[in-house]
Amino acid sequence: QVQLAESGGGLVQAGGSLRLSCAASGTIFSTNTWAWYRRAPGKQRELVASITNTGNTDAGDSVKGRVTISRDNAKNTVYLQMNSLKPEDTAVYYCNLMHWTIPGVESIDYWGQGTQVTVSS
Repeated sequence: QVQLAESGGGLVQAGGSLRLSCAASGTIFSTNTWAWYRRAPGKQRELVASITNTGNTDAGDSVKGRVTISRDNAKNTVYLQMNSLKPEDTAVYYCNLMHWTIPGVESIDYWGQGTQVTVSS
């Protein structure tokens, strides 16, 4: 069983930066994808950024150019660096780890408990 623990959320002024971390405990598959999602009040969950075990990254259109996702495999940890934050970035941010049982087709998903990010104007 894998457990994810997020940290780094908080209150920041518009234009500021935050770095979120998510550490995994348990047995981690070598074929995996880490991701950060967010859910703002009254909105659907959306992908913020993802990174595969080969280092390929992707980011949502609303945050491209402002976020960087990275991973430390030795620490089983993923990071999300967010810059130039806007009030519309306010949301609960969730860490996600996908263990691919069939790469690209079937995965076992694990989720963190979420961390609040609030950006004041």
